[in-house]
Amino acid sequence: MSTISIKVPALPESIADATVAAWHKKPGDFVKRDENIVDLETDKVVLEVPALEDGVLKEILKPAGSTVLAHDVLGTFEAGKVSKAPTEVSSVPVTSAHAEVSPQPISEVVSDQHFTPAERRSIRAGDVVASRSSIRAPVSRTDNRVPMTRLRQRIAERLLDAKNNTAMLTTFNEVNLQAVIDLRQKYKDAFEKKHGARLGFMSFFTLACVDALKKFPAINASIDGTDVVYHNYFDIGMAISTDKGLVVPIVRDADQLSMADIELKIVDFAKRARDGKLSLDEMSGGTFSITNGGVFGSMLSTPIINPPQSAILGMHTIQQRPIAENGQVVIRPMMYLALSYDHRIVDGKEAISFLVAIKEFLENPGKILLAV
Repeated sequence: MSTISIKVPALPESIADATVAAWHKKPGDFVKRDENIVDLETDKVVLEVPALEDGVLKEILKPAGSTVLAHDVLGTFEAGKVSKAPTEVSSVPVTSAHAEVSPQPISEVVSDQHFTPAERRSIRAGDVVASRSSIRAPVSRTDNRVPMTRLRQRIAERLLDAKNNTAMLTTFNEVNLQAVIDLRQKYKDAFEKKHGARLGFMSFFTLACVDALKKFPAINASIDGTDVVYHNYFDIGMAISTDKGLVVPIVRDADQLSMADIELKIVDFAKRARDGKLSLDEMSGGTFSITNGGVFGSMLSTPIINPPQSAILGMHTIQQRPIAENGQVVIRPMMYLALSYDHRIVDGKEAISFLVAIKEFLENPGKILLAV
């Protein structure tokens, strides 16, 4: 048997340190080779530190909450050792979270001075019980202070950066999704059978954005100092909500992907985002972003730009609403769209026209996809 140090892995160049988020084992626990021992949280990703061999965790040198640098020793474990079952279980006293009300004599529950002797004798036991039951333990007014995670701190910094350092405006429109829904309904089974992916809305919106970005390149650009950088590729960020905060993995070269490719990437990103397994590279870059608050029921919002990008599209919940169509009032599945943009790069006319282009794509998907 040999003692092996559990070390912080090499951190990406842009990350100075990490925080020990959680230990998944305690000293004395058996650890299998490649099993995750401890999570490290940076301001961008959560890193897992696996066991290099089978063994038993010996000691923890950096408890949860510690700030660590690359190659710091987090703890040690003994390779090849087999964990023994504990022989004793220490008893832990259990305390109640609520104070008990001690029984009170009748004279304290009902004041003698308000009753005659005959009335006092006639008080039923049930009256006393009812009086006692009306006495409640004082309500606990406490605060629970929890440090922000590194990821949440980074999200806060980026949101403030977007608010303070961009000239952000938002324009709105609405889209009739009946054509998209009809197309999905007609081909969803065949699509899933052939590609192994569910035909969702995101692939339609991604292709609509790519089509509109080609027409309005300033919305696919970014500011670098006093230069405007026009990107000739289309890397689309997909905002995904997790328990630890919002992450934005990038669908790269979206213009080169099929709808099936896009759907498969989104499903993969969503699963690994919630498992904390996205890499830093997968969340770096991006020329434009899409966020879908509609999955949580949001009807309308103003999404915040993901710097240094110049714009972000906000999707919202689909609602059956009455609209005028060919001179008739009909009920259609409608969605409000919001485009937040950096007015330093994008003019209002471009932003409005961009959103109209997305609307036209989604209301006529067959025409656009067939290039007619």
